[in-house]
Amino acid sequence: MALQDSYKQDPGRGDLDFDVIVDQFYAPLFRFAMSLTRAEDEAADLVQETFLTWAEKGRQLRDPARVKAWLFTTLHRAFLRVRRRIVRFPEVEIVDTMDDLPRVEVDHVTRLDALEAVAMLSRVDEQYRGALALFYLEDYSYQEIGEVLDVPLGTVKSRIARGLNQLRRIMLRRDETPPSGKEAQ
Repeated sequence: MALQDSYKQDPGRGDLDFDVIVDQFYAPLFRFAMSLTRAEDEAADLVQETFLTWAEKGRQLRDPARVKAWLFTTLHRAFLRVRRRIVRFPEVEIVDTMDDLPRVEVDHVTRLDALEAVAMLSRVDEQYRGALALFYLEDYSYQEIGEVLDVPLGTVKSRIARGLNQLRRIMLRRDETPPSGKEAQ
């Protein structure tokens, strides 16, 4: 009833009063988010994202009676989007991946010139290349890289570790190939 009254108070605006929506639906949305995530901070983030979406797009809703369904659907879609992202880009601690990385001898690195290193870096997968370049070429901290790439700290560490793994494999392949041209003579 309060929603319909709010809607009637400002029909020229074409949307429902934001404060009334938040007051009425915050608790049920939070409970729903908790049932999905089982983590208070993740649930709060989902509810906040839902209300942000409402603030941006809520005026498009034509039937005020559908507000509840719209909010719950939006929250559920946000939850699914977050889960898909986690599956696609899992967070892995760098310490956990160290044993999987190949060992590179020091003399490999000392024989490498800067132009070759940049050329090899360009052959690393794009999703890892940015983190590697920011860390090693621009001297950004993990935190700064996370802010620039808009990813969590664990993902930054994982991308750097996996990117280094690829870079090492590229370097090893370079050292295994026989010299060509004038160097072979």
